[in-house]
Order: sequence, then structure tokens, then C-alpha cells
Amino acid sequence: MFPTRCLYGLGADAFNVDAVNRVFKIKRRPVNKPMSVLVKDIKAVEELVQYVPPYALQIMNSFWPGKITIIFEAKAVLPVNLTAGTGKIGIRIPEHTVPSALVNMLNSPITGTSANLSGSQGCSIVSDLEPIIADKLDLVLDAGRLKGGAGSTVVDVTGDAPKILRQGAVPAKDIFAILK
Repeated sequence: MFPTRCLYGLGADAFNVDAVNRVFKIKRRPVNKPMSVLVKDIKAVEELVQYVPPYALQIMNSFWPGKITIIFEAKAVLPVNLTAGTGKIGIRIPEHTVPSALVNMLNSPITGTSANLSGSQGCSIVSDLEPIIADKLDLVLDAGRLKGGAGSTVVDVTGDAPKILRQGAVPAKDIFAILK
């Protein structure tokens, strides 16, 4: 478990099928719900996705690191359990120093899902972590109380225009404003 911009997250090697399955089990996350990943830079995105539309590049350059998770068509190199068989992957470059250091040190994507039971509130302080999750973790990187707040805005870029799937830290109007 590691700190992110607003909540604690669960991280595992995104290419390790067993590790990804373990995150699904710990969270009790439905296996048909894809899990996003954190990467170190835009080059790492290009290694995971089939195509980066020009408008997606504008979004990435304007709002990364942090605050926006972008859904792309995934390359076949990604484990099917990570994409939940959808053929799509959510990607974000983290803005918090800890997950940023992790993806840089590992030089590989890690899962970027909140440290909570699926459907429950995330935690902004380690002591609020559900014991059923805490007991199953190998490591907890405690950075104290995080600021909480809205999670990332989720934007699907697999079509001709961006589609907001979840309103979060970045308002849709701000995204569409940079695309004009």
C-alpha cells in the first residue's frame, strides 16, 4: 500500500498475473471491472496502448502528472485480468512522489487502485484501512494523513472524441477547453 495524491492505493506489478489477481481478491473487486495502472512517462504509455490519439496527447500534456486517468485500447502485452477482458486500460502518471518513485525505480507499470474494499470509501490515513485489507498486505508505506478529496477524472479516448466516464478532480469543461 502506498500514498497517492488524495488516498492510499494498492500497488502490484501490472505484468504479474498472480499479483494482479491478489489485488482483485484483497479488494473483493469484481473480475469484470478493469484496474488502472500508473506509469512513469508518456513513452511508457505508448508501450502499453495501441494508439495515442492527438487529442489524448493534448490531455496528457495539459493535466499529467496526476488528476486524470485516461482509458486507451490496450496492447495484447497486458494481462487479460488487468483489463478484465475489455481490451482497454486506464493509465495515469502519478503526481505524488511515492508512486512516482515506485514506477521509476521498477521501470514498469503498477496497479493504481484505491486501498479499499470495492464499492467502499478509500482511506486517507492508514489507521482507517479496513483490517481485512491490512492483514493481507506485504508492505504499507505510511505518509501520514493525505488530503483526501476527489479521485481522478476518468476519460475514455478510444473513440473520435474524449468521453468523460467519471467526473473527478479535473472538471470536464477544463478538459474540453484545451481541445478547442
